[in-house]
Amino acid sequence: MSDRRIGIGLVGVGMVADAHARAIRDLEGTIDLRGVFSRRPEPRTAFAQKHGVPAVESLEALIADPALDALIVVTPPNARQEIVEAAARSGKHLLLEKPIERDSAAAEAIVETCEAAGITLGIVLQHRMRETSLKLKALIEDGSLGTLDSVQVSVPWWRPQAYYDEPGRGSYARDGGGVLISQAIHTLDLMLWLTGPVESVQAIAGTTAHRMEAEDFVAGGLRFGNGALGSVLATTAAYPGGAESITLNFSACSARLEGGVLDLYHRNGETERFGENSGTGGGADPMAFPHDWHRAIIADFAEAIRTGRPPAIPGRDALAVHRLIDAIVRSSREGVAISPAP
Repeated sequence: MSDRRIGIGLVGVGMVADAHARAIRDLEGTIDLRGVFSRRPEPRTAFAQKHGVPAVESLEALIADPALDALIVVTPPNARQEIVEAAARSGKHLLLEKPIERDSAAAEAIVETCEAAGITLGIVLQHRMRETSLKLKALIEDGSLGTLDSVQVSVPWWRPQAYYDEPGRGSYARDGGGVLISQAIHTLDLMLWLTGPVESVQAIAGTTAHRMEAEDFVAGGLRFGNGALGSVLATTAAYPGGAESITLNFSACSARLEGGVLDLYHRNGETERFGENSGTGGGADPMAFPHDWHRAIIADFAEAIRTGRPPAIPGRDALAVHRLIDAIVRSSREGVAISPAP
């Protein structure tokens, strides 16, 4: 397999599918986009023509392609189970856009299906692939920043009402929730990757500025497994929207990730800056971000298939953020601190 391109099929033609198509085009020397499938024929045909790829009329026909190694799935989370089961039966690997499913129990069922079938399952949580995220991860792991004392997470995003007027968006039946599982999941996953597990959370969540079923505002307190304390605020009602940020206060240095920039404030008075500002999708245009991080995820996933190693973000690894989101929602509903542990 190492001397041929990896055959990829794209399932779903929603907003983020364009980012995937652009990323695959950048990787055309190593990846072959075999076709695109969507249940709606008109958007499927339009997407295929725009990106110069075959439009496939059924999931079965896409999977039956002998040159197909894997599917990239960008459908809403409520449409995942049937696709995952079909891929598992056929031995096709899977790269799923976040979230895996609508809640942690359904997400774990998908992970177990893939593990039982022996197929590779990767999750698109691309904020981990930013250069500055990788830089901060390395600094934490080498111990140079000291011990973690406290954490502040902020996702001050904005979505106009028209965004939620699309049928099913911001509903529990299709999306599994609102700002937490559709937007803040990226920052929460990145936080957990950098800090380690959350031991308990106490939160408040609700709907403020939008007509929608699920939450557009969340605030909460976090207690981490190492004893550090933290706070999280996430909303899609902060007009005009700004970059998400994670601040980690260590004993020797405070580190702040905001968008694509990492600032380090050392206790000896020195400061360092890495990266540059880039779009984050935090404003009215959800797709106002570069596709570089998607390209890195897809390139890594293809290499994982070639070599048999796990992808950068395996399905089971992504369950931690699902459990945290479930705990935040439950804490708000019950008014008590909740542990996100399985």
